[in-house]
Amino acid sequence: MPDASIDLIYIDPPFNSNRNYEVFWGETKEKRSFEDRHESTRAYIDYMRPRCVELARVLKKTGSFYYHCDWHASHYVKAMLDGIFGENNFQTEIIWQRTFSKGLAFAALPNNHDTIFYYGGGGELTFNRPYNPYDPDNLDEKTASKYCHRDPDGRLYQLDNLTNPNPDRPNLTYEFLGVNRVWCWTKERMQEAYASGLVVQPSPGAVPRLKRYLDEQEGRPMDSVWTDIPPINSQAKERLGYPTQKPLALLDRIIQMSSNENDIVLDAFCGCGTALVAAQNLKRQWIGIDISPTACRVMAHRLRRDCGLRDEEPLWKIGRGFVLKNLPWTEKRLRELPPFEFENWAVVELGGIKNKVQVGDKGIDGRIFPVSALEGRQQPGVEDLPLDERFYAVQVKQKDKVGRPDIDAFETAMRRAKCDKGFFVSFDFSNDAMQEIGRFFREEHRIIVPFTVKQILDGDIAQKLA
Repeated sequence: MPDASIDLIYIDPPFNSNRNYEVFWGETKEKRSFEDRHESTRAYIDYMRPRCVELARVLKKTGSFYYHCDWHASHYVKAMLDGIFGENNFQTEIIWQRTFSKGLAFAALPNNHDTIFYYGGGGELTFNRPYNPYDPDNLDEKTASKYCHRDPDGRLYQLDNLTNPNPDRPNLTYEFLGVNRVWCWTKERMQEAYASGLVVQPSPGAVPRLKRYLDEQEGRPMDSVWTDIPPINSQAKERLGYPTQKPLALLDRIIQMSSNENDIVLDAFCGCGTALVAAQNLKRQWIGIDISPTACRVMAHRLRRDCGLRDEEPLWKIGRGFVLKNLPWTEKRLRELPPFEFENWAVVELGGIKNKVQVGDKGIDGRIFPVSALEGRQQPGVEDLPLDERFYAVQVKQKDKVGRPDIDAFETAMRRAKCDKGFFVSFDFSNDAMQEIGRFFREEHRIIVPFTVKQILDGDIAQKLA
């Protein structure tokens, strides 16, 4: 996607708090359970960082970025986003009360809210301030003192001034209900308002006043704590059975607040497509991305059913349909990709950051940065970090079978970059290549992890990635 091309990005990536990984972690070959929450958080942040780097790249300067998460990793996410988008571009932390307390754990408070981090792109943001409508039965003292009158139908109102602050308005100077003033309205309009009951005279001879109804006002400016949008429950009409489905009202608010009609909205973890439906209903353009073919099919069905759209390219080209792309990758399709596109696919699949340069990369096609690589980082947001910072090297070869000379060249690149761990991706590896990987570890204590394309497509990489 082109740089600076998106007006609004919202993501709600799943946090795998209940999964059980087995990984090789750190610099040893110790195999251990990935149950510890801190370790799973490290893996989550490592997975999200390169994706957020790309999202920052495509966000316009006037654009807004929203990251939806929960208590499992919110503080780590905030530190990561500050490093990518810049601390000065942080706008606010939105608290959404997603559930209400039921059972109470011993000596603990229930975690019943989600966190949404809101960042800007660095320029003057699109921002349409949201308001909470006034609740006439629960007004603050100041509002209640102003709107102290009530119509027979129960509507609250205040009496407002109708006189003109400019005394030099001969066309607006006249007598009305026995009172001579310079008025805000013409006599005809004043008479119409009086006939409809909007203008009242509190007492004989008093200056007529205007009724301003509470329910016609914008409401109270919304703050960062949102308690008025209930979660999706088992009875909700919009419920699809998707485990992390968010209510349409929540996405409506975010999209209305930070975009205008015809702006482009991107949800890169779009799940069942709530953000896409909200964007379509609000007359925005939109792009949705998800790694799950099942999720993509669910959201396509939802767009057809709820928005009346059809997945046909001719209709998409005239703004009346959508297209569903890239389902799914196969080895055959990957073999047909241009080499640099194949490299980009492999690096991103491993959770890495691809090099900006396509030639002269000194034998390293991409880099994976562990959490500790951010410590002491001086220039947050820079895509390619200096080589003296800790990273894991990635080499990609679009070959049927990688041989020993390919491994020898990667070992030289790792030595030059002072890497103690690297990843090599290809369609297969020869016996000589695998033997050289073993020798490299035994003699130099540096690790090369070989991945075949089939392993990546099958998702059989978690235990080898960290």
